[in-house]
Amino acid sequence: MFPLMLTRLAGCADVPVPKCSSLVYRLVSLSSRSPKKSSPYSSFDGERYSSLVRAVMSSRVSSQTPESLHAEDEHVYGPVVQAAAPSASQVRTPKTLHPFKHDQDLSATAEAEMNHPLRISLNWIQGKRSPPSVTRILQQTLSAEQIFYLERWKKNMIAELGEIGFKEYGQNLFRQGKLFHSAVEKILVSGAAQRDTDSPREDSPAFPPEIEGYMRSISQILKDVSAPSAIESAVQHDTLNYRGIVDCVARYRGVLCVIDWKTSEKPKPFLSNTYDNPIQVAAYAGALNSDKNYNYQVENGLIVIAYKDGSPAHAHELNQETMLDHWRKWLLRLEDFSEQKSRDSSNAEKY
Repeated sequence: MFPLMLTRLAGCADVPVPKCSSLVYRLVSLSSRSPKKSSPYSSFDGERYSSLVRAVMSSRVSSQTPESLHAEDEHVYGPVVQAAAPSASQVRTPKTLHPFKHDQDLSATAEAEMNHPLRISLNWIQGKRSPPSVTRILQQTLSAEQIFYLERWKKNMIAELGEIGFKEYGQNLFRQGKLFHSAVEKILVSGAAQRDTDSPREDSPAFPPEIEGYMRSISQILKDVSAPSAIESAVQHDTLNYRGIVDCVARYRGVLCVIDWKTSEKPKPFLSNTYDNPIQVAAYAGALNSDKNYNYQVENGLIVIAYKDGSPAHAHELNQETMLDHWRKWLLRLEDFSEQKSRDSSNAEKY
């Protein structure tokens, strides 16, 4: 097109050159120059870039779904390998199944409950090593998973409160626990548990501000607790060589139980949320049943979780079957504790 236009222009000298001829001239002059150097962006993958832009622009909200997250995790970490459920032969059982209760005339139970609740103190014999406590045995036989979560919680609390703040937090929890147990004891001994706590009388005990929420939380449960036979009383199992202090032995809705009072800032609506507390209750009951200071047997348990904000407490009942199951778990923890002590003694002798 351009050569034809130029010929026609050359043959017609008297014809004025159109305005577009300047554009033609520039195009011709540009075509005669040397080509520019290639841009570093000239070789990018346009199709890939366009698809990326479309994906970003179309995802105004996160496009992640449980399925996509699962696929991404599998890509990064590999597929999840589920362990097979342990067979009956792999389930660990105690080497010696010590009895949970002992043959004893249970007719004495009613008589024992009529008297003032027992409160036996721990006897410390100078020069003689005392049996380990239930709490110590449970703490020293935690599973690796329990230790992991406990340490993670501790680190998070220290990061939030600082070392000094975390120490003060623990001290406050301990003080509140003592005040709470003392207040429950006063109510049970005085018989105030059977009164209508919604309409407090003038002689109703006043609670410290730190535990008002906890006491309000258990107010309805206390109405179902009667005939306390032991409160903050020591129990000891001579055969298995351990001891502890039981919070309370009383009737809950007519059933004699070892009762454990717990405080919490978080809801624990299921028995599984109480971790090792059922094992602790079973251990106390087993020790009480073998202790000659008590002329009755206890086969049931109760864990009461009181909440600081005053919301209704959770009462987790442990029937005879559940108690026996956790008694077996307690026997396993005792075996672990004994083996741990043996290893520590052997290592100490080496060095």
